[in-house]
Amino acid sequence: MPPAAMITQCLQKSVVMPAGRLAALPKRTVASALFCAAVVYFTHNAAAQSAYPVKPVRIIASQSAGGGVDTVARLLAARLSEVFGQQVIVDNRAGANGSLAAEITAKSPPDGYTLMLGAVGNLGVNQFFIKQMNYDAAADLAPITQVISSSSVLVTHPALPVKSVKELIALARAKPGTLAHGSSGVGGAGHLAGALFQSMTQTKMLHVPYKGGGPAMVDIIAGQVQFSFASTPTAIPNITSGRIRALAVTLAQRTRLLPQTPTIAEAGVSGYESSSWYGVVAPARTPQPIISRLAKVIVQIINRADATDALLKVGLEPHTSSPDVFGAYIKSEVAKWGRIIKELGITAN
Repeated sequence: MPPAAMITQCLQKSVVMPAGRLAALPKRTVASALFCAAVVYFTHNAAAQSAYPVKPVRIIASQSAGGGVDTVARLLAARLSEVFGQQVIVDNRAGANGSLAAEITAKSPPDGYTLMLGAVGNLGVNQFFIKQMNYDAAADLAPITQVISSSSVLVTHPALPVKSVKELIALARAKPGTLAHGSSGVGGAGHLAGALFQSMTQTKMLHVPYKGGGPAMVDIIAGQVQFSFASTPTAIPNITSGRIRALAVTLAQRTRLLPQTPTIAEAGVSGYESSSWYGVVAPARTPQPIISRLAKVIVQIINRADATDALLKVGLEPHTSSPDVFGAYIKSEVAKWGRIIKELGITAN
């Protein structure tokens, strides 16, 4: 029987009475009315989910316009609009290493119309740096899919007398606490990559956080800081021009963007791996059919040749996953970086 006919038949069997007289109704009639209400609710809910989306969708980007997160969010928005036939807008909400964006997302209605493109900071490690978080990433956000897993690049100023990872380690051990590495900010991918490097090489270096990867790169080129674990979009143009020197990449395998550059593990730090990743999440309790549909569509979009080519051109490497796999990956990242942060006593100050 079609849902509409079922509802009509159910309603015909129900008796609508003032609330005060509900107790006077026979139990069978009350049960029938409650069953009817449940049928109406769940049928309506299922219909709404199957029709999703029926209005504009918002993607909150957890960084300012022009950055890697913004670039990916806009690519997704344009292609999702084509698939859904609905407007998909990007809402940039930078601040507190992405925590502002995550808080807004966590407190939005769980209906699939507010999504967020987040990163390791606001989906994982901010909890170790920010004492009073207004959201719980694990409890308040539902993973949909990872979309990017890119390498950071260990780069130095050409004047620094090192041409390999082993030489950098030797210099750092000879001058503990004096070599400075710049990053895009506390808790960012570059900061964490440097922290892991120090932990695994038993070296001590000075961390200099900036308000973004661009300002950090300016000071590396100027020689104000000696090295950095820079993002590939920021590093590659300056490596090509000779303004900085690439020593190694942070992924477990070489990146197709810098195929001649070894990994840090290959260069002598066995087991080293760190990635800069982005993923899409929704508010917790978003209906599973909507999560599943979004995951399927976004994975298809990112793996299309035109999208992959567009991402590679700006130094970002596509990497997609299922909601369950992405959720497990976030948990593993929190455990990994939480241990390093506690071990080194890293703070936001």
